[in-house]
Amino acid sequence: MPVCLRAALGWSNPLGFLSDLAVGSLLVVTLHRRAWWLALPVLMFWALLAIATAELVSAVGRLPTPSDIHYLIDPQFVENSTGGGLAHPALAMALLGALAFWLLTQLVGRGLSRPALPRSVWAAPIVLFAAHWGAQNLWPNDGDAWRLYNLPHQLLASEVADLQIQAEEWLDGDVEEPTPAMAGLTDVDLNGQKLLAAPGQARNVLIIALEGIPGAYIRANREAIDSHYQEDLMPNLSRWAERGMNTPDYVLHTHQTIRGLYAMLCGDYDKLNNGTPKGVEMLTLNERNQACLPAQLREHGFSTHYLQGAGLRFMAKDKIMPHIGFDATHGLEWFSNSNYLEFPWGKDDRAFFEGALDYVGQLKKQKQPWMLTLLTVGTHQPYSAPDDYLQRYETPKQAAVGYLDDALDQFLAGLERQGVLKDTLVVITSDESHGIDGVRLASSWGFNLTLAPEQAQLPRLNAGVYGHVDLSTSILDYFDLPVPTALSGRSLFRDYDSGREIMSFTNGKLRYHNGQGIFSECDLPRRCRYYQSTGFIAESATYKGTYSGHPARQIAARADALDLSLLRTPLNHRYQFGSNNIIPLQAQIKDDWADNLIGAQYLEMPKGSHTRVRLTVRSVDPQQAAYIQLKAKEFEQDVQLGLPAEMIATADQPLEMDFSFENPQPRKAFSFHLLGYGNGAVEVSDFSVITELPGQEDILDDVPEDDTAQSS
Repeated sequence: MPVCLRAALGWSNPLGFLSDLAVGSLLVVTLHRRAWWLALPVLMFWALLAIATAELVSAVGRLPTPSDIHYLIDPQFVENSTGGGLAHPALAMALLGALAFWLLTQLVGRGLSRPALPRSVWAAPIVLFAAHWGAQNLWPNDGDAWRLYNLPHQLLASEVADLQIQAEEWLDGDVEEPTPAMAGLTDVDLNGQKLLAAPGQARNVLIIALEGIPGAYIRANREAIDSHYQEDLMPNLSRWAERGMNTPDYVLHTHQTIRGLYAMLCGDYDKLNNGTPKGVEMLTLNERNQACLPAQLREHGFSTHYLQGAGLRFMAKDKIMPHIGFDATHGLEWFSNSNYLEFPWGKDDRAFFEGALDYVGQLKKQKQPWMLTLLTVGTHQPYSAPDDYLQRYETPKQAAVGYLDDALDQFLAGLERQGVLKDTLVVITSDESHGIDGVRLASSWGFNLTLAPEQAQLPRLNAGVYGHVDLSTSILDYFDLPVPTALSGRSLFRDYDSGREIMSFTNGKLRYHNGQGIFSECDLPRRCRYYQSTGFIAESATYKGTYSGHPARQIAARADALDLSLLRTPLNHRYQFGSNNIIPLQAQIKDDWADNLIGAQYLEMPKGSHTRVRLTVRSVDPQQAAYIQLKAKEFEQDVQLGLPAEMIATADQPLEMDFSFENPQPRKAFSFHLLGYGNGAVEVSDFSVITELPGQEDILDDVPEDDTAQSS
């Protein structure tokens, strides 16, 4: 079955088939002559892992990790991630049919005696696993992990490698790791030759962030790196790319929208370890936020605007965006036009861009130059598109991308009709990458398409390695404005004659290019493979070997140093996610994520710490009660905090809670979901979160009520 499924999914690779045979033979020798009621749970668990693997590879292009297993087989996660349907339903049916056939043979043959297996058969799994190990070491293959391994084999190989590394470090003893040089990752580099002879002619700035779109969807990028991927899902955007400056080797540093927005708008790497997003951390600071691009442009006379197609409260964008310098921050509530299709996150892309075109029209009427940042949501899971698109494409994901491509094309054409392109610097990019099956580094491959008034002076292909950390520096450099030293990166409007250091953390891999032709890919924390590669994003790279020990620790130390650029510790910081905003309630709760009333998502809580939460929810309408639920999730999986299943808040008797919980193990990607339904509206005036070590002074009681966040 595993061999047949691999062939059917198109994951064909000799090592993958070898891994399937090794795992299959291990199941055969382990379960032979076992009672059916003992073997059935094992086979069912393996089948569920196979289904979950196919779904995760389809969704984000990676194999599950041990931390994923507990939620990948959770029905709620699967439903939220797939929109209620599987990407590979035929696989699930095939596994179910095979299990039913096996069970039937077991029941029919209950009275038959089964001979013991020959000893040579017992050696088969060992020989197959050894052959796979030998092939990987003699002829290393840098293909995607799911093409090379069956999931149980990959997990086993990772654990063995970890034990080997721990043994090596134990033999090395306690070695104090020197602090690595960080200037190449953290400093502003404006030493390149300017592409423009004079400051940019544009009057305005428009940044368009497309949800989840990888760089491979742009034809010019595919051609530049000679990519084998040829599916043309965005032909309209590719035609626009012929008119602008493209950056094929453009790196996305992390997953998640808020992290991508932070990197591009604040010129800094977000966390490379799934810790608390730096946008949330920045709410505790009143200086570093002034270096962000919106604040800098506002200081130089621009009016600054942010518009997205979803509600603002999720991931606290309602607080973060004003804090980094946007004069006006709008989400779903701003739009008055109707959707063309139902989408749980908010505006479908066609309706969003129609509204955005009206927004630009309003900005054109003012005398002041403006900066506008747009964020789409239509290509976020679960993917939605009109029926005619769903019939035209093989998958809902492809249909959603095609729908976005048409909507964006109409928007850009509208800008051109209005004359906006003549006096506006337009940057089209993506917040993150939803990956592409079989495309190397697709999860880190972004794009940057720049349309400028002086396009004739700019190259069609921008050579060199760039990433989201460079965007703020680039736009300030375009206008010849001072670049704050707090920013990092290079300018896209300069030509550099040397390489540069750059990092990325996607799909559980920490990736580092040293700027001198060596690209490293590390399984956190201490195991790396390295390659000869001129740039970061490439169709292929020459495998050079593996390493652990000091070199691997130095890469991890660089990532740790970048993670601490704002706060030195996640402890003793009070985060306030409440506000005096009036929030209308829905008649029922449809989605734990899209319907969230507060922005306390993906927080980090260290091992041995103590987290305290305080909240106040009041119904605004004296005649209506609000029904409130509070859930917690870690890596999308529900965490039980001992809270009531449902609570009531009224105007006269607000819901007030003050509770705490311990963190015996480190928590990352920990999210609070405050949900409500009813006929009225609510005010969440307080939702305070503080994590501290036991015995420390409780700073939550000492912080003034009007402070949004404070450090001790």
